[in-house]
Amino acid sequence: MDRMYDNVTKEILDEKVWLLMGEGIIKIFLVLLLSRIIISIGKTVISKFFAVRLRSPIRVSERRETTLIKLLENIVTYVINFIALIMILEIFSFDVKALLAGAGILGLAVGFGAQSLVKDIITGFFVIFEDHFSVGDYIKINNFEGEVIEIGLRTTKIKSGAGELHFIPNGSIIQVTNYSILNSMAVVDVTIPNDGSVELAEKVLIELLSSMEGKYEALIKAPEFLGIETISAEEIVLRITAETKPMHHIEISRILRKEISAALDLSGIKSTYNGSES
Repeated sequence: MDRMYDNVTKEILDEKVWLLMGEGIIKIFLVLLLSRIIISIGKTVISKFFAVRLRSPIRVSERRETTLIKLLENIVTYVINFIALIMILEIFSFDVKALLAGAGILGLAVGFGAQSLVKDIITGFFVIFEDHFSVGDYIKINNFEGEVIEIGLRTTKIKSGAGELHFIPNGSIIQVTNYSILNSMAVVDVTIPNDGSVELAEKVLIELLSSMEGKYEALIKAPEFLGIETISAEEIVLRITAETKPMHHIEISRILRKEISAALDLSGIKSTYNGSES
C-alpha cells in the first residue's frame, strides 16, 4: 500500500507529467481557438459569396439564398468541429484510425435500421436544391400550416399562426403547398340593395379602384371591378378582385372593404360585404 502511495506521489510530482499535461491543455486550447476562427472565416466567406451574387444578373431567389446560406454555415460548423474532435483525441493519444474503423462497422450495422433517417436526409436535399420552399415561406405540409423557421437535412420546422412550432421529418413530407411564391388574389364581394343604384355603384367603384394603383405597396396593379356576381329581388352582389404580393391578400381585402364602404356611403348607397380573402 505504501509502495502504491509512493508511486502515485512520484507520478504527481513528476515534472514531465505536468509538462505533458500543460502541453496537452495548450494544444487543446489552440485547436478549439483555431476551429472557432476557421468557422468564423468560413461563414464570412459564404456571406460574401452570396453578397456578390446579389449583384449578379444570374442568381437564385433571395428565399433560396437565405436557406442555402444557413445550410452551408451548418455544414462548415459540423465538419470543422468533427476535425477538431479528431485532433483532440489524437492529443490524448487515442488510436483515431481504430476508432474510425470501429465507427464505420457500427455505422454499417446501424444503417440497416436507420432507413427512415436516410430517407429524411435524401428528401431534405431535394427540398433544398429543388427549391420546394425556403426559410420565411408560408407553407402547408400535410396537415401543418405556417411559416418555415428552419430547413435541415433531417427535419423542417414550421411555426403556425398560433405560435406552435412543428418539427416535421423530411421523409414524411408527401404534399407541400407554398403560398409565398406566386402572387395572391384578394376577392371582395359587395352587396348593395336592388333599388336601381347599381349603375351609380359601378361608377363609384370603378373610379375608386383606378385611383388605388400605386397607392399601396402590396398591390401589384389597380384592383379590378368584375361586375355583378349574383342578383336577386332584394340585393345585388358586385365582385372586386386585386392581385397582391404573396400573402398580402388579407391585408388588401380589409383595405378594399374600408375604402369601398367609405366611397359608397358618400354616394348614399348602403353596402354589406361577404366573400373570401383568398
